[in-house]
Order: sequence, then C-alpha cells, then structure tokens
Amino acid sequence: MGNVRGNRNNSGQTPIRAIWGLSLIILCGAAGAEPPADLDARVQRAMQAHATYRPPGLALAIVEDGKVTVAKGYGLKTTGQKAAIDEHTLFPMGSCGKAFTALTLALLVDEGKLAWEDKVVDKLPGFRLYDPYATAELTVRDLLVHRSGLGTGAGDLLVIGDSTISRRELVHQLRYIKPAYGFRERFAYDNVLYAVAGQLVEQVSGMSWEAFVEKRIFAPLGMKDSAVNSGVAVKRRNHASLHARLDGPLRGLGTLTTIDAKGEDSIAIGPAGSIWSSAADIAKWLQVQLGRGKIAGGKPLFTERQSTEMWTPVVIDDDAYAAFPMLDPRKPVLSGYALGWTVEDYRGHKVIQHAGFVFGGKAVVVLVPEKNLGLALMVNSEDGAPRWSLVYQLLDHYLGLPPIDWDERYRDAVDMIANRGLEALKSLPAAPAPGAGGGAGPSLPLARYAGVYRDPWYGTVTITEAKGGLRVQFQRQPSMRGALEHVQHDTFRTRFENRNVEDAYVTFALEPDGSIREARLKAVSPLADFSFDYQDLLLTPVRN
Repeated sequence: MGNVRGNRNNSGQTPIRAIWGLSLIILCGAAGAEPPADLDARVQRAMQAHATYRPPGLALAIVEDGKVTVAKGYGLKTTGQKAAIDEHTLFPMGSCGKAFTALTLALLVDEGKLAWEDKVVDKLPGFRLYDPYATAELTVRDLLVHRSGLGTGAGDLLVIGDSTISRRELVHQLRYIKPAYGFRERFAYDNVLYAVAGQLVEQVSGMSWEAFVEKRIFAPLGMKDSAVNSGVAVKRRNHASLHARLDGPLRGLGTLTTIDAKGEDSIAIGPAGSIWSSAADIAKWLQVQLGRGKIAGGKPLFTERQSTEMWTPVVIDDDAYAAFPMLDPRKPVLSGYALGWTVEDYRGHKVIQHAGFVFGGKAVVVLVPEKNLGLALMVNSEDGAPRWSLVYQLLDHYLGLPPIDWDERYRDAVDMIANRGLEALKSLPAAPAPGAGGGAGPSLPLARYAGVYRDPWYGTVTITEAKGGLRVQFQRQPSMRGALEHVQHDTFRTRFENRNVEDAYVTFALEPDGSIREARLKAVSPLADFSFDYQDLLLTPVRN
C-alpha cells in the first residue's frame, strides 16, 4: 500500500516550474563522506531527467554518523501553484510505515507483553484464516514477513479508495480469503496482515495502533510534523498534494493532475502504510534506527536486541526486482524480508530499505549500518523514478563506488515499463464495431445480468439495468460505481466514475438453462497495482 505498496509497480508531462526549497536544517561535515557538493543540482537533474514523467516536488533527508546533514524540500506542493515544499512538508510514506508497525510490536516484546513466537490466535480472540493450520500456527513474527500463504496483495480490494470497512471487520473477513500458497511456503507481499498486527497492538496495549504510534514513537522522537493517517489530520497541516496521470491509455500516462489527498489510506489498513512524515521528522526516524534504538542523547526507545530482530531476514524474496537490464547494477545477489524491512546487498554492501507507494505519492527509506548512513526520499506523484535514481547516486557517493548514470538508466526503465504496458494493451479485447456481428453480442438480454452478487471475503457487488445499459456498484467503496459496458460475448468492462480506480473486466459464466452461475473479474490495465486484486473475487448471484 502497499505497495501501501512495497517494492512493486513503479510505474507523469508539463515541465515543472521548479521552486527549489532552500530550507536546510543542518549541513555540516560528519565523519566520513559529506553530502555531494552538487546535491541540489543532482536533485534538479533527477526530477527533470525524463521529458514526460516529472514529479512536482521531492523531500530528502540524510543522516550521517548520527547527525542530520540534510533535511530539505524541493519543488512544489501542488503542480501549477507556487507554494514550495520545505523540510516540514508532509508526504505519504506508504509501506515505509510497515517498519513503524514492526516497532510497535517490538516495544511490546521489550515490555514482556508479547513474544515474536507467540501464536496470534492465542493473543487475538476470534482471529482466523481460511486455512485452519495457518490459523493455529501463525506467529506474531509471521504477521510481518509475507509468508502466510496469502497471494500478493490479497484482500486489498477491501480497503482501497474510500472503503468503509473497519479494522476489526477487515480482520474478521480474512477467514474467507483462500490462500494462494502453502503456509510459509514462499514470500508473497501483503498488507492485510499488518492490519492484524495493528489490531493486536490494540488488544495487548489497550491503545489503538494510531494512539500507540503517536504516544510511543512520534512523541519521544519529537516527530511533531507526522500524522498516522491522511484524513483531516494531514489536510490541516503543511502537506504535499498527491498527483497521478489518469487520462492516458494506462494509469501513469497522460496529464499530471492532483488526486484526493486522502489517497488510499482507510483507517482499517493504517498499520500497513498510512503514516505521513516530513524530511525533518523522518530524519529523526533514521537516527533512532541507526542508533539501534537510542534517541539522540542516548536515551533508549527500544533495545538493541529488538533492532537486531527487526533487521534479521526471515524469508527470501527471490522476485525483488523486475528484469530490466539497465538496472542490473542494483540487482542484489540475495534479498530477504525482515520485520518491516528488506535486507539486501548493493554492489558488495549490506543495505536495509523499504519503499512505499500510495496512490499519488512514493517514498523510500534506506539504511547502511556499516557507514552509519540513512537516506529518505519522498515524491508527491506516481512519477517515482527520481527517488531511486537519487538513492543510488547517493549510495555510490557515500560508498566510494564508481558512479553510474542512474538518471539515464531510470529514464530508460520508465520508458520500458510504459512501452510494455502499451504493447500488452494491444492484445486486450475491445468493444466490437457497431453491426460487426460475428456472434460477439451478449448471450442474455442486459436485464438478465442485473442483480446482487456476493463474494465471501469482499461482500456484495450490485449490477442494475436502466435506460438500456448496465451500472455497477461495489459495496465497500461508494466511489467504485459506474457504467458496465459490453465488450464481447459475456464479458463487460467497468467505467468507474472515479478515475483513480482501475477498471475491470467482468466475465459471466452461464448454466445450461441460461441462468448466471458466477462472474469473474480481471483488471483491464496490464500495469494495474496489485491492490486491485479483482482476480481473487468469485461473484455468485444472490438468489431471492
């Protein structure tokens, strides 16, 4: 959210009128390398490296040997406006927030209220997964490492957009989601079990996850800018607007426009990635992580033992990076997932990192313990290549490695992603031309497709017929409504009014008597984020 979104799907026209934020908290020489002398120029080049995909703004934090050497904002809060980003401007951290949730559990472990090997079912009454064995054996540690057997992004459709589901209800619905793999068989990134972790924090501590983060993490670290969700709390503060490209043939192509600052962060999924933070605040997070739990001045927030636990890989992630030849220098020999962190190698050096994606913004947090170095970059659009380009430029600088033109490589990678998506789009079915014939029409009168359909884990989807056409409404999200257009045979496609929602194909299967047995769904876009897990739905008619 992953990935609330993790390291997945990095998918954007008018050159930005760069107003370079000049606020700099500290710029001093720490032991070892200092920030590049041409840092501002590097940031500007990275943000403008691609002629089309340019984020309006960026925030950067660097910590070296315990000192904040950079906490700075660049560019604009909102495209087309003049307000500049500064070191206190809030950005969504997305799945970088998973490390905060891991820490909430680690603090409870430090206090003796939990153990990493405790069974969740023993600590959270009523907790169940679809698989009875997984229900009985799932540990607190398992909640954080993506090896439960759930498929990638499973259950995310319950919480994306303006979902009305509560966290407690979300946790209950997990019992209906069928696993894609065996328990602990393999890594598959999910968000919903972090919601379980948040519910567990409330059960054990007596405080909501939100209150726990604010009281036990933000307050002692002095993270006064930060917020635990993106609703009113963010909108009342100095925050960056979120941006996406929604009017092209695929999401990520077209005109850069602002989208709702609420993003995708429903209260239910908060522990997976709803934290918003600033360059100034996230620098304090880098300090305590590199300090192995010690706050500036030496006071401990958590023990070094828990730092080691959170940084220790548990499961191998053998699909960490897409196969783009131009990015081969960043491809690790081995990548593993720890507790809210990815641990891997970069050109011979150990790196601990996590990326974040919400609709309209991207972030990344990177730690290099051997150099006592921390980096964080956030952008306020889905044009996320500059965050990675700058991360690897800065790693090359601080690690003393031969420089690579990462701007060029990420420009090429972005083009490759877009071209692959456009090519895949050519193979998708299109509505037949009027009068084309060929038996491509629907098997039934449109009114026969109308009705209430239900999926065990999601809930209901309602299709209505009016004025010679069909409309669809998803129960959990009021904004997931729109026309249902015929494509061919018994396949239709949605045209959601909210263009921030990916459209889906809906294919009906009929019984021999012509009644509808079920409907299956699939995202239209080949680049759709995995949180649109339409493919996991099995809609069956609700019979009167």
